[in-house]
Amino acid sequence: MAWFALPLVPLVLWALANRWAFPAVLPQEWGLRGARTAIEAGAGSAFVASTLLGACVAALATPAGILAGRALALHRVPGRGVVAALLLAPLAFPPFAVAMGLDVLFLRLGVPAFPGVVLILTVLAIPYTTYVMRVGFGAYDVRFEEEARVLGASRWFVMLHVQGPLLAAPVATAAFLAFLVGWTDYIVTLLIGGGRLVTVPVLVGSYASGTGNQPITAALSVGAVLPPLLLLVALLAVRGRRS
Repeated sequence: MAWFALPLVPLVLWALANRWAFPAVLPQEWGLRGARTAIEAGAGSAFVASTLLGACVAALATPAGILAGRALALHRVPGRGVVAALLLAPLAFPPFAVAMGLDVLFLRLGVPAFPGVVLILTVLAIPYTTYVMRVGFGAYDVRFEEEARVLGASRWFVMLHVQGPLLAAPVATAAFLAFLVGWTDYIVTLLIGGGRLVTVPVLVGSYASGTGNQPITAALSVGAVLPPLLLLVALLAVRGRRS
């Protein structure tokens, strides 16, 4: 926990500092000038864009991971090893190379920035959701479904009242990881978005590339850490109730 929190200490100090010059150990002037400047620079719209991007990626990649994970864990898939390798293949390709290669194609096809970024990030998120759901279905007893069907339950009833409660923890984990792919992405959003889609990582990168912007960059960075932390707490709460 200390190793995880240690890098956040200077970020928090910079976010609360109006002036912090070497060799002072602590800021000479405290304040929220960085946060105010970040808000004026469009931090609110960037957070909305990042939230929508993460939510869309999670909404698409999680069902795909559920289907793929169930097929690989519970069914006889021809060429199972090849299929699993193809599903995990996006992890082996550098996002920078993929985005650079698709940038020109998307521009020629006239694909809008947001759908284009969502499409690519969904592909990059599917390996994570597939792996999590494959492990989840590996510990899942399909006989609960069979028993419910024998007793006359419909497919929707089984999905909501049998699969849902038993697989809530892995589904929440898969959705969380997919959301993080969209929330934290910088390269794909920058290249495919072409500057038209400004998310929190893009805004942080633009300020981090200049000098004298440490308070603004720190305020944005601290703000970017909070939503994933809150989601992680919610995820742990779900897993705790299901364990």
